[in-house]
Amino acid sequence: MKKIVLFISLTLIMVSWNIDKGIDIPENPLLVKFNTPFEVPPFDLIQPEHYVPAFQAGINQQKAEIDAIITNPALPDFENTIVPFDQSGEILRKASVFYNLNTANTNPTLQKIARELTPIMSAHRNEIGLNQELFNKIKAVYEKKASLGLDNEQMRVVETMYRDFERNGAALSEEKRIELKKINEQLAMLTLKYGENLLAENNGFRLIIDNKEDLVGLPEGVVAAAADQAKYDKMEGKWVFTLQKPSWIPFLTYSPKRELREKIYKAYLSMGNNNNDYDNKSIITQIVKLRDQRAELLGFNNYAEYSIDDNMAKTSQNVYDFLNKIWMPSLNMAKNEVKEMQKIIDNEGGNFKLESWDWWYYSEKVRKAKYDLDAEALKPYFKLDNVREGIFYTANKLYGLKFIPIKDIPVYHEEVQAFEVQEADGRHLAVLYIDSYPRPGKKSGAWCGAMRSGAYENGLKVTPVVFIVTNFTRPTGDIPALLSWDETTTFFHEFGHALHNFFADGHYRRTSRDVPRDYVELPSQVMENWAGEPEVLKIYAKHYKTGEAIPDELIQKIQNSSKFNQGFETVEYVAASLLDLDWHSLSNTENIDVEVFEKASMDKIGLIPEILPRYRSTYFSHIFNGGYSAGYYVYLWAAVLDSDAFNAFKESGDLFNPELAAKFRKYVLSENSMGEGMDQYKKFRGKDPSIDALLEKRGLK
Repeated sequence: MKKIVLFISLTLIMVSWNIDKGIDIPENPLLVKFNTPFEVPPFDLIQPEHYVPAFQAGINQQKAEIDAIITNPALPDFENTIVPFDQSGEILRKASVFYNLNTANTNPTLQKIARELTPIMSAHRNEIGLNQELFNKIKAVYEKKASLGLDNEQMRVVETMYRDFERNGAALSEEKRIELKKINEQLAMLTLKYGENLLAENNGFRLIIDNKEDLVGLPEGVVAAAADQAKYDKMEGKWVFTLQKPSWIPFLTYSPKRELREKIYKAYLSMGNNNNDYDNKSIITQIVKLRDQRAELLGFNNYAEYSIDDNMAKTSQNVYDFLNKIWMPSLNMAKNEVKEMQKIIDNEGGNFKLESWDWWYYSEKVRKAKYDLDAEALKPYFKLDNVREGIFYTANKLYGLKFIPIKDIPVYHEEVQAFEVQEADGRHLAVLYIDSYPRPGKKSGAWCGAMRSGAYENGLKVTPVVFIVTNFTRPTGDIPALLSWDETTTFFHEFGHALHNFFADGHYRRTSRDVPRDYVELPSQVMENWAGEPEVLKIYAKHYKTGEAIPDELIQKIQNSSKFNQGFETVEYVAASLLDLDWHSLSNTENIDVEVFEKASMDKIGLIPEILPRYRSTYFSHIFNGGYSAGYYVYLWAAVLDSDAFNAFKESGDLFNPELAAKFRKYVLSENSMGEGMDQYKKFRGKDPSIDALLEKRGLK
């Protein structure tokens, strides 16, 4: 009977919404079974007007499912309470493909829908997370869990689900729950607005060059890409550089035009800080204040304590101690790097002091002088397609995976490639989408996610649909997409996240792929280690013109320069991590001046003026609209684990040691959520990780 009522209510929602909008839609593709290969989203059928009614239908469905749990007269147990809640929300999971598109291929229509959906979904999440009747049912199961005969995974589901509700405020008084709802709703809108502002700022700047002499020193491919951008911007005959990394970083690295380097770098530094309609300073102060209030309601002194309490690190003091242990060695190394570059400037008669916008240009000169390595000379060996095949080769050698291109499958943009992922025995494992190039509707950076997470429904495996999104250098003319070494390792990194999505194998959604924030970067970062191994490089690093494998001489230069610029890279990262922690450890969030606060934070640790934090506050999307609040440190935390894990393979004498690969897949990737993060890691490694491998890798020891 309830299914009939639910179906009628969903139909009425669709009909009424379409009438209101004046749209005749015979069927919403998000509300029916996907009739596509591997049941991937039917991107060719989904229209913007389908999203809101699908979300509304999904909300109604999940409300009905939760109501069925609450009104069940039987005593709460695992099967009638935990399992149905764990499985609830199928329509919402399908409709949530919207969020993937809104980051990878947005437009004003999707952004408008996001603003409409955000308060609706925030209210729905609040209604679930603070539902007292549902919490009481889950609490009843939690309190008698020892007597239910649960296996280890089921026990883990009960414990984590109960903890989720506690951390969401379900145990608070009614008055505090009402206050928490308001805070959550405000935060949802503010973080959305922060991201929209940043995208607008990113797209809004152009360094336009109309004098060919200003292109001196820039590699051919960089110039061609700038000409293509100018054509796209309807300025044919000129050259345009943007704030996308494949554009501004090569410009800073190779252009001898110091005043132009300063102009583009300062534009990057000022994103979200231009006192215009897209300024993020006021939004930051509101977010920080609301997060602090939220943490206080939940019984914590500040938001950092609340956030890290659920991580491997456990306390914010542990994180500060960890970062400070690495700070001074890396700062000292960076100061030496400054001296090396200043010496070059002085020898060239530069008569100026090194500034932050000079770092890339003069560090590249140091690289050439010390290691005889020209980063641009490497790029012909890193054709994007070849790098992808190198990644697939590595996954095949480690885990036996096969990747088969899929042609007749819906994609959300014509540039997106799709692959079926198969186990060694030919069993279907996943679908992988790869979306490589920058465009105005795509958020900057690189990320990996799942349009459908791997799970079990009614005892049957639901395979994941995974996507990797990057902003790599586009092909230009006859030159294919050639990656820098940084872009190459980024590709390996994001594929590590994809492997985690492929292999996560919990029998419940709560134990499928739900790990602490400072664990989630381990699977990605460990993959980067294989990228630079000679055995792997010989497979994929082939000159795009001749097909010649990268010569041993170049491989040796890459390895010799592996510690190059590590002072800078570690300092800018740790500085950003400490800035993040400082923002979320505030004891007084009233009347904050963002620029004054940021300067005080950096002065406190003695950050040198030649280096700025990797992200300044107004464009620090990781922490203000990306889920890494009080958690940006996790990349370095995971770097300790990934360095230690890769050492296991190196020590074994076999980069693709099948026994170690099987253990890593089982304990770190497949059963990742079935125990505490460090316990899972130690099941693989057999001991605690050592920080020594990381320090040696970066030359800090």
